[in-house]
This record gives sequence, C-alpha cells and structure tokens, in this order.
Amino acid sequence: MAETPVLRRILLKLSGEALCGVPGGFGVRPETLRDISEEIAEVQSLGVEIGVVIGGGNIFRGLKGSASGMDRTSADYMGMLATVINGIALQDGLEKVGVDTRLMSALEIRQVAEPYIRRRAIRHLEKGRVVIFVSGTGNPFFSTDTAAALRAMEIQAETLCKATKVQGVYDRDPEKYEGAHMYRRLSYDRFLTDRVKVMDSTAVALCRENEMPIRVFALSSRGNIKRVVCGEDVGTLVTEEGD
Repeated sequence: MAETPVLRRILLKLSGEALCGVPGGFGVRPETLRDISEEIAEVQSLGVEIGVVIGGGNIFRGLKGSASGMDRTSADYMGMLATVINGIALQDGLEKVGVDTRLMSALEIRQVAEPYIRRRAIRHLEKGRVVIFVSGTGNPFFSTDTAAALRAMEIQAETLCKATKVQGVYDRDPEKYEGAHMYRRLSYDRFLTDRVKVMDSTAVALCRENEMPIRVFALSSRGNIKRVVCGEDVGTLVTEEGD
C-alpha cells in the first residue's frame, strides 16, 4: 500500500452504524470504535488533516421517529443529540490512541463540545488535530450527509470521503442482487437521476454546485481510508465528469 498521501485535507463522513459494527444495530461496540480510531490515527500520522462528521443512527434516527408519529423537528433534534454521544465516543477512542482532537457542535453544548466556528475549526486542523463535527447542521430537516457536504466546503477539504457499509455505488442493491455492478466513476447528475440511496440527494447537489469530489467506499475493509488519501482507486468517485 502506498504511504505518500495525495490528499492533504479530507472530510470523513461516518454513519452512526459504523460504531456499532452491525447494520441496523444499536449503541457503540468498543472493538469497532478502537479499530476505526486506529485507522484514523494511522492516516493522520501521514500528515493528513482530517475532519469527521458522524451520524447518530445507531442511537436515534430522526426520520424513523417522524415516521412513527413524532413531530419531525423534535425527532431531528433528538437525532442531532445522538450524534453528540457518538462524537464523544469517537473523541475518547482517538485520544486513547494518541490523537489530539477537538469536538465541535452546531448546537451549543459548551460542557462537552466547542461551538462550531469555521475559522477555529480550520486552525485546529492546521495544528494537526482531528476535528469531529457533531449536531449535523444544527437545523432540522437536514441529514448528516448534508452536514458533511457543508463542512467539507467550509473547511476547504479536497474530497468528501463517505465511508459506508458497501464497496461503492452500485446500479442496484448489492445485498439483494448478486449481479449488481459497481461504478468506478459516476457523475453528480447520474447519481441524482438514478436516486442512489448511498448518500442524501441534497448533499450530492451541494457538492455538485461547489465541485466537491465524493469518494464512496467500504469502511469494513481495513486500510481503505489510507488507500483513498494515498490516491488508490478505491470504491466509487463521484465528480462532474463521471465516466
């Protein structure tokens, strides 16, 4: 595996499910948290500046709460607070492997996290700290994917790295269809037209408008984050040109 990074600043999007280690599972699995923390630490040791946006689906998912009859705004705020729990867990995991971190929240929770200020976040990155962004955008009706796209633009990341449970973007669900084809390259327009469910369409549209590349890859394959920052063709790259 190559050891020289070609990307110097990335925004890594992690789902809440990534921390529990089981699709659709609940809570945080310590062994999974340690593995993710060690992998991020390895990438950060190469000199790569890393911002992380983390979801909260392993604890509470706003859309699911809304579907069961809750007020959508209340459900979304509960989902934002779930991301804070995951952010604290990831911060603890990273610091246990020697990585200096800052937790920044779009909602004001000063006892556990700094308020999100763009210039301060960039300064933390420049000082070699991994910055974990929680509480989404701070607004209901927006997913953490959209928060990831927004933060990627704000911190001037070179690529939005979407770590997910599948190897990349497929023409159909690879868990249901054995012959599903994975795209190596995909355009923003094709992604939106085909209604690909790997990432929220609002987030993809935001990336398209600001020419932010998206790299979709499997978190379960150890070393994939490092492969991405070192320029290997992992997963699916979503850009203006696509194929």
